Amino acid sequence: MSALLLVCVLLVLSKTKTIEVQSWTPCTDLRPLDMLSEVFSSPGNSFNKVRMVQSQGARGFRLSVFPHVLSFPSTRIFHNCHLFPEEFSIIITLKVPNIPSKKNEYLFTMVTERSKHVLLGIRYSENKLHFLFWSPEHSNGLKTKVTFRGILLADNQWHTLVLAVSGNSVSLTIDCSVPVEIVLDKPFPVSLNTTGSSIYVGSRRRRKGFFSGLMRQLVLLPGSDATTTICPNARPRLAELSIPEVLKELPVKTEDSEVHLMYPYEADMKVTLGQQPPCTDSEMSQFWIDTSLKGLFLCNGVKWITVLERKERLDYVEEYQNLATTSETMGLEIFHIPGVGHFAVMANRNNQPGSVLYKWSDGKFKVHQYFITYQAQAWKHFTIGKRIFLALANFEKNDDGEELSIIYKWNPKKGKFLQYQKIRTYSARDWEAFQIDGDTFLAVANHREGNNHNINSVIYKWNSTTGLFEINQTIPTSGAYDWEFFSIGPYSFLVVANTFNGTSTNIQSHIYIFLGDTFRPFQSIMTFGASDWEFFRIQDRFFLVVANSHNYNIGAGTQELKNSYVINSTIYELNITGQVFVKFQDILTYSAVDWEFFTVGEDYFLVVANSFDGSSFAVNSVIYRWQGYEGFVAVHYLPTYGCRDWEAFNTSSGSFLMYSSAKEPTARVLKLKTL
Repeated sequence: MSALLLVCVLLVLSKTKTIEVQSWTPCTDLRPLDMLSEVFSSPGNSFNKVRMVQSQGARGFRLSVFPHVLSFPSTRIFHNCHLFPEEFSIIITLKVPNIPSKKNEYLFTMVTERSKHVLLGIRYSENKLHFLFWSPEHSNGLKTKVTFRGILLADNQWHTLVLAVSGNSVSLTIDCSVPVEIVLDKPFPVSLNTTGSSIYVGSRRRRKGFFSGLMRQLVLLPGSDATTTICPNARPRLAELSIPEVLKELPVKTEDSEVHLMYPYEADMKVTLGQQPPCTDSEMSQFWIDTSLKGLFLCNGVKWITVLERKERLDYVEEYQNLATTSETMGLEIFHIPGVGHFAVMANRNNQPGSVLYKWSDGKFKVHQYFITYQAQAWKHFTIGKRIFLALANFEKNDDGEELSIIYKWNPKKGKFLQYQKIRTYSARDWEAFQIDGDTFLAVANHREGNNHNINSVIYKWNSTTGLFEINQTIPTSGAYDWEFFSIGPYSFLVVANTFNGTSTNIQSHIYIFLGDTFRPFQSIMTFGASDWEFFRIQDRFFLVVANSHNYNIGAGTQELKNSYVINSTIYELNITGQVFVKFQDILTYSAVDWEFFTVGEDYFLVVANSFDGSSFAVNSVIYRWQGYEGFVAVHYLPTYGCRDWEAFNTSSGSFLMYSSAKEPTARVLKLKTL
């Protein structure tokens, strides 16, 4: 073997050994490279050399007319080697004003600093977009130009472009539409050397051809086509892979306790006066001033967000509507059907003509539909997907001697609720509907079977295959009157109001927690003829309030029955550390049968349904306001007669309370007058 051949062999072996111990490293990160942010992080570049403009609900940069200001060395993104990736995509979001014919403007370029050659770039004209790149095979600075024709960008609208390059293919996707592909005669170069080059945003290093529009996004994604990442998109014109953080929120800086903009800022602003206008993508970032002087609101593309608002405070309550009912009313449910309106459905005592559904029309409740019911006790509105239901709790047997409660389903064509499913119940007092992990449940409070109050209440689960509710679990109860479902964090709870065990109203009511696939005992609380539970939250505190209606024991001697109705109802608060509800406040009530929690402005309220003081049904129901350390303090006394149920609701006409009476065929709507 000659000496020369031996040297060659050794060189080959040494190179092979080197290859074995070294790992391949790409020239740049395979993550999105935000070139728009990179240009401002270069030394000497700052946001005060651009202007941020908000237009059509989105923010972008109007660039400086000094090209050298908006550039950075290519080595800032090609830090492992100097080769441009052979497969990549470029994502640009821009808004271009009308551009004269035959004029070209550059979106970005990569230019060699010594020879001033454009290695790669994108420019556009009135109806064309050009992708330029230099191939090593070409001499004398000749470039390959790929032209997409019929591209209308200069319409003063936001557009997002994705230019994807892979081998012989160059594709252009605009606003997540169908991509346009051009096949090259020769593939994109695998060895485009970026040594000694800089990237210029909005120019080719000259004032001529400078970008005159707004730019929101300029991203290089090595190794893949970004189209599948950002498309489809709910807002395709503003499809986003990576934009500068300063464009997401209005950037400010604080100096000496004063707030200043980090750079000049302007916006095309429209302010609407009068009644609430629509809020869609086209109204995004527009303002609306409520002419009733309630505040200033900003459209986020979906709903109006409060910017400045006069905080409402409850001043007094006035009677708004006196509604004659078919008979005494045991329960009341108010709900809203989107696109249809507000409804109130009464659980009326008499079987004929039954119970009534009222619709809110012209600022009043008017009869909408009658139901055949049998001493109805309560209604519960709930939804499963787009389907709308009402569950009725019947207390008595029907004409055929069957004790059935009924589920009704809304028929949008007929504009009525139609019977959907019958369920056997036992003197049903209440329904509670709830969802856990996407499953829908119904819990019925079975009060008694004959004279036996100690029976099972039942939880039903929706079977999506059969489209019916089926028994999921039974829970022993004693004269059950009410179920209340609530969630705290990831945990779901049910609490039952046990009223009477056959000898006494002084019995335990129970809270259950959902574990696995069933409800299990969590806590027991002594109650006195409990007829209702209400769960509510105030900031990060969780409360349960029970309505105690009657303190009664058979064989209690000479107990004064008139005082047995004047007892404390109790508010309990969750002790997070101890994981138990503890007594927070006692409130003296008069055979309380319902609580309703509501808010006005930033204030929290409870209203209690006082029904009987031992001698008369004409007793005041009371509104209590939350006053922090003092708890709930009585602020309004409302004359009621045999009050049974309270409901709070809001319409375009204002905020209201409505109550039903179990002792007279009347329901009243009260309006909350605010300051």
